[in-house]
Amino acid sequence: MKIAKISLAIFIAAIFTMNTSCTRRIMDFTIISSKNLELSKFPNYKRVDSRVEGEDKKMIIIFIPTGEPDGKEALDRAIESVPGAVALVDGVLTYKWFWIPYIYGEMYYVVEGTPLIDPSLANVYEINELDDYSICMLDKNGEVINSLKIEEDEYENIKAETCCAFRLS
Repeated sequence: MKIAKISLAIFIAAIFTMNTSCTRRIMDFTIISSKNLELSKFPNYKRVDSRVEGEDKKMIIIFIPTGEPDGKEALDRAIESVPGAVALVDGVLTYKWFWIPYIYGEMYYVVEGTPLIDPSLANVYEINELDDYSICMLDKNGEVINSLKIEEDEYENIKAETCCAFRLS
C-alpha cells in the first residue's frame, strides 16, 4: 500500500513537472493582409486607435491533435473583427503551445496588430469628425440601417464591455 502511494505521488509529480509550453515569435510586420487591397485607395485608409487580436487554436487530447492551427485563419479573424478592416499594421504573429503529457494541450497562432480601415467598406461617414460618437446598425451587406448618437462616456462603457467598439483616427 505504501509503495502504491509513493508511486502515485511520483507519477503526479512527473506529470506536472513535464508540463511543457513554448511561445515563439514568428514575425513582426509593418503591414499584412489576407484580403484584397486596392493600393490606389491607400491614402484614404484610416488606422484604428486600438489593437486587435485573432487566434486559431487546436487542442491536443491525450496525445492526439484535433488539427493543425493556421496563421492565415488567425489573421482573418483579427481583420474581420473590425468592420471595414482590410489589413493590420505594426503587428506580430506568434505561435504558442503547451502540453500536459497524456492529458491535454493546445497549439495556436495569435496575430495582433492595428487595423487599417477602408472607410468606403466600413460605411463610415464624416471620419474627420472625431468628437462624434455613434452606434450604427449594419445589414449583412455592411450597409448602415440605423445610427444613434451617443455621448463619450457611453462609448467608453460600450468599448470596455465589447471588443468591437473602435474610434477612427
